[in-house]
Amino acid sequence: MKAWTGIAAGEFARRRKQLMRMAGPNAILILPAAPERVRSHDTFHPYRQDSDFWYLSGFNEPEAVLVLVPGRKHGEVILFCRERDPQRERWDGPRAGQEGAVEVYGADDAYPIEDVDDILPGLLEGRSRVYYHFGRDADFDLKLIGWLRHVRGQVRMGAQPPHEFLELGHLLHELRLFKSKAELALMQQAADISVLAHQAAMRAARPGIREYELQAQLECVFRSHDGWPAYNSIVGAGSNACVLHYRANNAVARDGELVLVDAGVEYRGYASDITRTFPVNGRFSKAQRALHDLVGKAQAAALQQARPGVAYEAGHEAAVATLTEGLLQLGLLKGKLEKNIADGEYRRFYQHKTGHWIGLDVHDVGEYRLGGESRLLEPGMVFTIEPGLYIAADDTRVAAQWRGIGIRTEDDVVITEDGHRVLTDALARSADEIEALMAA
Repeated sequence: MKAWTGIAAGEFARRRKQLMRMAGPNAILILPAAPERVRSHDTFHPYRQDSDFWYLSGFNEPEAVLVLVPGRKHGEVILFCRERDPQRERWDGPRAGQEGAVEVYGADDAYPIEDVDDILPGLLEGRSRVYYHFGRDADFDLKLIGWLRHVRGQVRMGAQPPHEFLELGHLLHELRLFKSKAELALMQQAADISVLAHQAAMRAARPGIREYELQAQLECVFRSHDGWPAYNSIVGAGSNACVLHYRANNAVARDGELVLVDAGVEYRGYASDITRTFPVNGRFSKAQRALHDLVGKAQAAALQQARPGVAYEAGHEAAVATLTEGLLQLGLLKGKLEKNIADGEYRRFYQHKTGHWIGLDVHDVGEYRLGGESRLLEPGMVFTIEPGLYIAADDTRVAAQWRGIGIRTEDDVVITEDGHRVLTDALARSADEIEALMAA
């Protein structure tokens, strides 16, 4: 399994064991695989497994259900999946089948997916707690309700139906928040591929190039390294960089404009997420450089807070203070620093948070606050640090030299025992470094 997933079978088994220990005896945990997604009529998007299902199994097929039954004498890990079918496999590719589910993916028992309605009610019987992602898949919700009704219908005959229903994410997502050595190795590979992609885009930039041409440079590198875009690549030239989730990617990058590129590869299921902003002609103007340097200072301030025992939100607060102070010095804001921060005046130019967890999902799972307080950073947590400034093209309250400039600088950071490590550190970050890369 490791050759494909990058994760050894033993690690998947340990994850399942740990989750079952957390769930406790008399529980049952149920996870359906992601369905195939129709692109148009009878064609499908490339298949992407549900992140939770992948985390616990490494199994990359649709039409499957993973059931964990702590303490079950006849086997705790049960996988329902498609049977082998040589005719369909000629069209769609190989299937693991029940034998592969056991021998390759570590299931104790495996059954055809067609038998789930007959077998799963029996697995529910005698279990007091059901862990499941309620509301994520409406069709599967109805199936589960049907199985529970079946067990309840047998109460007079001595059946014991579950009486407590709990959100699976409360347990599983806390596990996913802390990355193992194997996961960090995959995330470093994803980061390295994304660095190469951003370098290719910077080197290809020239006045007159279209945004989608730069996108093609990025995604060519992704695919050439057996990766996929972790999310829709953002390539915004000029004032398009001020649209936070810009999607069109079809405008011309004109001489004198900046290009904001927010793009990252997904490699073996794990995402990277990088943003860089660079001048299409290879040289920052004075105003562009001033704002770019300020965003860099804000990121450096946030990075100083990236160490064990520090509150997660401290990074955002440091970035906001640095950005606000710089905006006051440049004349884009007026008044006292403390009042501008308290009143949120900086939000005219900085509308988002300074980062997010990253892992199997680009906006990964895990709580940011515990007991109403920002949680403290711990080794193994991975998140982005991505301050930015966005000055609308029609903002007449500022001098013309600032209008239409959008800048964001984003890197992926892992907390270590003694501080942090920037997974994406190999990519040019400062204005001088970016100009040197583009000139080379």
